[in-house]
Amino acid sequence: MMTEKHEEVRMTGDSPMLRVKNLKKYYPIKAGLMQRVVGYVKAVDDVSFTIQRGRTMGLVGESGCGKTTVGKTLLRLHEKTAGEVLFMGSDIHQLPHKELRRVRPKYQMIFQDPFASLSPRLPVAEIIGEAVREHQIVPNDEYNDYLDSTMKACGLEPYHKDRYPHEFSGGQRQRICIARALALKPSFIVCDEPVSALDVSIQAQIINLLKDLQEEFGLTYLFISHDLSVVEHISDDVGVMYLGSLVETGTKKNIFQNPLHPYTKALLSAAPVPDPTAKRNRIILEGSIPSPANPPSGCKFHTRCSECMDICKVEIPQTREVEPGHMVACHLYNDQGTVVEDA
Repeated sequence: MMTEKHEEVRMTGDSPMLRVKNLKKYYPIKAGLMQRVVGYVKAVDDVSFTIQRGRTMGLVGESGCGKTTVGKTLLRLHEKTAGEVLFMGSDIHQLPHKELRRVRPKYQMIFQDPFASLSPRLPVAEIIGEAVREHQIVPNDEYNDYLDSTMKACGLEPYHKDRYPHEFSGGQRQRICIARALALKPSFIVCDEPVSALDVSIQAQIINLLKDLQEEFGLTYLFISHDLSVVEHISDDVGVMYLGSLVETGTKKNIFQNPLHPYTKALLSAAPVPDPTAKRNRIILEGSIPSPANPPSGCKFHTRCSECMDICKVEIPQTREVEPGHMVACHLYNDQGTVVEDA
């Protein structure tokens, strides 16, 4: 039975929390009177990565590159087109409805807009506790105390329970969203740009809160963001996305101290630094991002890459391990992970 397998995998400490294999999510393009499918928007195109339990993977890239779609497809908020999403050893896209409902509390999501993701008609106690009762996370006689302890862990007070979302600040609303996710005792949380709508000072508070909760409850995060400074602060590993595909993955040290892909180098060169006297070699990307409905042949980045070679225009680059744990999909590197001579 799946239940026995699920528990067995969860008990093995060194097994990955999440393993994604060749994940694809395509949206059909329909046209004409009969609304026939004439093409596909390749929002997520053959993405693979692994997240070890207790670690945070940051997912970065320009707007529209497919970061949020990856997060929602992982949690089966969107159905996949192809590939596997193995959560603690089981493919959640293959689970029947009854089994899916049973494991749903184990993976949660914190959305980007804390106001839009909260019902304006429900008080905080109902927002946080609705799913707790539905999934019977705690016995009924422990419900109120559990709600209070969850809110306190997220920086909220018990007297906030009767208030509505519009009575809170942006940072407090995001704390409510975090408490709603935490209340279900999850193992894995997708954080979809959880601080992008907040002031800088509040961002630091929420990031520190997420780190404290991770340490206290042993959580695993996929942290989606376009802010590289935030990703550097919270992440253990980093994946860089471009036009639906991962172009580079590695540890935080790998990505920020030794970027390999031209796109990663361009992103890092554009990140602001706190020293006003520091000079950086800014890499300007020319042109705009191609349409995911009609991506370029070969390497998707070749139309904007200053190091483009002839092979980049016709052949899709294979993902290579340049150094232990540091993967890159670029023709600048050969199978041994060294720079090709004519690059």
